[in-house]
Amino acid sequence: MTARVLVVDDIPVNVRLLEAKLSAEYFHVLTAGSGNEALEKIRNEQPDIVLLDVMMPGMDGFEVCRRIKREPATAHIPVVMVTALDQPADRIAGLHSGADDFLTKPVDDVSMFARVRSLVRMKSMFEELRMREEARRNLGLFDTEDIGFDSNPTGAIVFVDDRADLDVWINLLRGQGHQVAGISRFETALEYPSKNPCDLVVVNISMQAFDGLRLCSELRANSAFRNTPVVVLVGDREHRKLAHALDLGANDYLRLPLDASEFIVRVKTQLRKKLYADRLRLNLKLDMEMAVKDQLTGLFNRRYMAQYLDTLLRNASSIRPISLLIMDIDYFKQVNDTYGHASGDDVLRQFSNRLTSNIRNVDLACRYGGEEFVVVLSDTDPALACTIGERLRRAVEQKNFPIGDPVIEVPVTVSIGVASSTGGDDNSAKLLRHADEALYRAKREGRNRVIGQAA
Repeated sequence: MTARVLVVDDIPVNVRLLEAKLSAEYFHVLTAGSGNEALEKIRNEQPDIVLLDVMMPGMDGFEVCRRIKREPATAHIPVVMVTALDQPADRIAGLHSGADDFLTKPVDDVSMFARVRSLVRMKSMFEELRMREEARRNLGLFDTEDIGFDSNPTGAIVFVDDRADLDVWINLLRGQGHQVAGISRFETALEYPSKNPCDLVVVNISMQAFDGLRLCSELRANSAFRNTPVVVLVGDREHRKLAHALDLGANDYLRLPLDASEFIVRVKTQLRKKLYADRLRLNLKLDMEMAVKDQLTGLFNRRYMAQYLDTLLRNASSIRPISLLIMDIDYFKQVNDTYGHASGDDVLRQFSNRLTSNIRNVDLACRYGGEEFVVVLSDTDPALACTIGERLRRAVEQKNFPIGDPVIEVPVTVSIGVASSTGGDDNSAKLLRHADEALYRAKREGRNRVIGQAA
């Protein structure tokens, strides 16, 4: 995986050294010698990742990082602090400023390349979700508040470790408001997330009981856990093992022995990113639903119904026919004119509920347009379809619709046309046309009735 890497350092020798190492691994390298130059290049060049020196004159790396993360257009770009500072307090200060990780000089090449690739993968995922979110907003599909990162996220954490002080760290996380499960067996660790909520997995890959890297590999191979962040704990000198964990998809790491403050901050950072990505995915799911569903009633829309019906007809036969009910609420315009459009919308929603309550789970109800609705009945012959239509007609007629404030009850009836497949060259347009013809006969003959195609 290649990427555009911005190296920021006020010492030219350091810049050239990192540039040479990264270029040898086929990364495209940009450079900057100060904080202001870095911010300008980030705005203009949009790099995939920033390797940022902390100790710089004028504007230090902490302030540069804060400005990167404060700007919505650049907040998703991962930042790695590259510094001679190696105290936990310095790392915590960097993480609070928004940094995604720290590399301590002299930089270990294996850890650096693995870390860069891991963060670039994460950035690519965020970028794809952000582009879909931007497209959603541009299309105005539905209104939501701007999605941001939670300042104090909490979540369900699985902590996999065999150390004697595991309970101490579990209680520390619980004190921060997290739900935590402590696990020391491989099989339990593999099964637990599939049966319980899980927002983050912490794995000690230096365990003696079993291979923590194998667990990381199994989790990432399972599609259900691919979006669940994994933080690994690793011994101070186990550089190769750490690089392997990052290549397997670990999102972050901490060196053993743990520093409590850094541990808490890194857990919050991963949960913050997880919850942000979950919201973006939820919006994408809603967009997909809106592409096939009617926003007012929650029923499938006309476009989806036609595609679904064509699929059913291709697989149908004369032995297992497909039937269609098309229905129109009688005199619906009078409801809107008398009680207002809000009350009319309420009638449509209540009508949809009665519709779905009186058909099988395998049948498809959709809003065809305005006050017209369609039900697709699989494996249903014309006689049974008419019986179902009559049941729906009675369900609408027998109980008035409560609307408005104060509540008044309005009588509503429906006219229904029925058509069925013949096993020949049927398609959705032909079946809809036949059902529509039957519907118009129902209207001409006095409404509030069911008319079959052959009547």
